[in-house]
Amino acid sequence: MSASNSDNDLVDQLFTKLKAKDWNLVTAESCTGGMIATAITDKSGSSSVFDRGYVTYSNQSKTDCLGVPAMMLKKHGAVSMEVAEEMARGALKHSEAKVSIAVTGIAGPSGGTPQKPVGLVYIGYGIKGGIVQAKAFNFTEMNREDIRLNTTKEAFKVLLSIL
Repeated sequence: MSASNSDNDLVDQLFTKLKAKDWNLVTAESCTGGMIATAITDKSGSSSVFDRGYVTYSNQSKTDCLGVPAMMLKKHGAVSMEVAEEMARGALKHSEAKVSIAVTGIAGPSGGTPQKPVGLVYIGYGIKGGIVQAKAFNFTEMNREDIRLNTTKEAFKVLLSIL
C-alpha cells in the first residue's frame, strides 16, 4: 500500500487503540491480497498488535483456512455480506487475536455483474466472544488499484470505530 500521511495516521491510531486494550488483530483478505496486513507490518513494533494475516483469494482457501462453508459460498457467492462475516469469524477462530477484519470484493476491471458490480466490497469485522458484522461499500468508478487502496483505508476506519 502506498501509504499517504492520512493512511499512516490511521495505522498509528489503530496501534494506539489496540495497545491501550492490549488486543491484537488478525486479517482475512481477499480482494486486497494482503494490503491491510502489509500496511500494519510496515510499521515497526507491529508484532505487539498483529497476530497473523490470511490471504484467502480463492473460494477453496476461504473454506480451508477460515472454515467458510462451501455451501455458503455457493449460495451467496464469495462477495457477500454473509461470507465477509464468516471470514471475520473464521479468522478469530483460527488465531489468538481479539479482533478481526475481513475483506471480500470485486476489484475489477472484470468480474462484475449488474447485481455485484466492480467496486462492490464487503468488510467484515469481529471481536472474539462478541459481535461479528459486515458493511457494504461501493467503490464504483474507480480503477483496481484505487478500489484496493480505498478498501484498505475503510478497513482501518471500521476497526477504529469498533475499538
